Amino acid sequence: MTLTEEAGRQAGTPGTPLVVLDGVNKWFGQLHVLQDIDLTVHRGEVVVVIGPSGSGKSTLCRTINRLETIDKGAISLDGRPLPQEGKELANLRAEVGMVFQSFNLFAHKTILENVTLGPIKVRRKSKVDAEKRGRELLDRVGVGHQAEKYPAQLSGGQQQRVAIARALAMEPKVMLFDEPTSALDPEMIKEVLDVMVDLAQGGMTMIVVTHEMGFARTAADRVIFMADGAIVEEAAPETFFTNPQSDRAKDFLGKILKH
Repeated sequence: MTLTEEAGRQAGTPGTPLVVLDGVNKWFGQLHVLQDIDLTVHRGEVVVVIGPSGSGKSTLCRTINRLETIDKGAISLDGRPLPQEGKELANLRAEVGMVFQSFNLFAHKTILENVTLGPIKVRRKSKVDAEKRGRELLDRVGVGHQAEKYPAQLSGGQQQRVAIARALAMEPKVMLFDEPTSALDPEMIKEVLDVMVDLAQGGMTMIVVTHEMGFARTAADRVIFMADGAIVEEAAPETFFTNPQSDRAKDFLGKILKH
């Protein structure tokens, strides 16, 4: 099974709402970091969130698996409100794969152990089944031959691909990527983006916070532009990049696309 088929297998019926944010607000003290966010992400859709630093992109991403709580509004996943705590919250996190800027791999565990830990502990899979599946996923992201190594023995790009495999091993309904390439050297960025493009083409529901405009142009179904904690604009990639409507978006694109 290719990564493309893999994503399709996990995606479910395309086109139905999967992640819904309704009037979501978040404050850090006096700072209003998310302002009345309304966003529906459909099954199989790839939504790329872009905007200047401090615009609330990462916070938005982190509220969807409740790494950040919200102060007002509601978020639902697959028709069910996000649970508050306890076992239900652990189950939710199994449904929502997350890949961070830092790879967050366990340094004292092998690559294969990193990928199989969640399925064994949370999904209650047998070690044999989890390892078989883990090796398949590591092969698919191109690091199968590194399965017995430890994270420190891999490059940053390889570690990030392991992090993607680890998230996929939980068979999530949606994958969240919070600037997954920002800590990588330039030559490693492409290898991670290639894996993400494969997933996108296979129908995996993805919400991606990134500064990689090339990825946004080629892989996104929709681009969300945020500034000052609000969604300022959303459009298909070609429309957004060739004909942004807001002054904020024009200014942002003018600055980044010149370099």
